[in-house]
Formats: sequence, C-alpha cells, structure tokens
Amino acid sequence: MDRFIDSIEWIAAFFVGIVALNTFVAVFMRKFFAVTIPDYYNIGQFMLGVLIFWGIAATSYRGSHITVDLVWANAKPKYQRWIDVFATLVLLFVVSVQTYTLFDKVVDTYSSHIVTMDLQLPVWPFFLLSWIGDVSAVLLIAIRTYRLIFHPEEMHEPEIKTAE
Repeated sequence: MDRFIDSIEWIAAFFVGIVALNTFVAVFMRKFFAVTIPDYYNIGQFMLGVLIFWGIAATSYRGSHITVDLVWANAKPKYQRWIDVFATLVLLFVVSVQTYTLFDKVVDTYSSHIVTMDLQLPVWPFFLLSWIGDVSAVLLIAIRTYRLIFHPEEMHEPEIKTAE
C-alpha cells in the first residue's frame, strides 16, 4: 500500500515538473528568441488544473499540509484520533462528491469537442487527468480513514507539539 501512496506522490511531482518546464521554456523562448510556443498558455492552464487535483491526492493522505487547530493540539491523544477520523470522513465525503461532479465535466467536455486555439488539441484529456487525480485522492483518503480507525500504528504522521 505504501508503494501505491508513494507512486501517487511521484505522479504529482511529475506534474509539478511539467508545469515548471512549460513555463520556463515559454519564457526562455519569448525572451531570447521572440518566439511564442503555440498553446503554451492553454496547456499551462490545463496542466495547472491537473497539478491541483494530483496535489490534493498527494497531500490528503499524509496530513502534513499546513493546519491550524487549537482544539486538536490541546486534546488528549485519544481525542486527537477521534478528531482525525471525523475530519478524514468529512474530507472523504467532500472529495467524493467533487470527484462525481468532475466526472460530469469530463463527459461534457468530451461530448462538446472543445479544442485549444492554436494546435486544436482536445481539452477533455486534461480534464480526464484531473479526474484521475481526484479518484486517487478518494482512494488515498479512504486508505487514510481505514488506517486511522483500524491500524493507527501504520500512520506516519509528523510529531506536532501541543500549544502552550
């Protein structure tokens, strides 16, 4: 299971690299050669959307993103676990609904035959990649929920000091 989790994080990191490379090459070509890459802006925009959904997947399992929770920080470990389970269940519900609605957007974009301006690339594959990232987020949140409830010792959470 940890390999699956790590592979999701590597895929998210790959998309970060794609977005950064697209931006770097576009700026470099425009600055030094006065050449604009066709559809670089649209591709960058769509890849940023893909990156956001895969980033949600990568951060949703680890729980190491920035959080501020004074109640949790001052609770006893038993209650911290209850809060974590409740929060993860809420997150699972929200991201599941988001995944369902995003699938409708993928189908709608596919059937609308929307393409980019310059290269006439179909837009739906970008939406599909985003949806797959969202599905990955649901799977990772479900794994996190399962582990929090039944195997909390398998959670590799960073130690957080309680508020003073």
